[in-house]
Amino acid sequence: MLKGHKTPTGRRRVEADDLAAFLREHDMSVPRELEFGNGTDTVVVVEDDPGYLRALVLTIENSDLDVELVEATNGVDGLLEIGRVQPSLIVLDYTLPDLNAPQVLQRLLEPGRKLDAEIIVVTGGMPQAATAQLKDMGVKVIVNKSEGMPAVVDAMRQALQRRKVA
Repeated sequence: MLKGHKTPTGRRRVEADDLAAFLREHDMSVPRELEFGNGTDTVVVVEDDPGYLRALVLTIENSDLDVELVEATNGVDGLLEIGRVQPSLIVLDYTLPDLNAPQVLQRLLEPGRKLDAEIIVVTGGMPQAATAQLKDMGVKVIVNKSEGMPAVVDAMRQALQRRKVA
């Protein structure tokens, strides 16, 4: 049975969390808006290095950021997760085994698609020309992995703050 409360007009109002739980309980698909619509920002982290990914996720979880993390280990899986959860923020490794960051962004920016997420590219090194290309594609922040995990978390904090102000 769905829980809820009566509105001033006497109608029952069902809360999003209750509806999502009901759908899950009855093995029904949960719409993306209900799955991730709890007010918490969703961040997709696309990183192929398992050690770096694990360390970054732990650093984020131990920070003051209140985010829902979704992980992907290659560009194609990253694209699928981005399409599934419509994140507020994407933390994207420059070099992935299948696609590099510009190739992922190119697919996200194809005509007919809408990308409403801040993008942070994290890199251990990339060609000089790539910086201009990424900026032209809408990337505001590029963080070198040598700057450490706190630099990535700080960039995430700033990006999420920009979204709240906009």
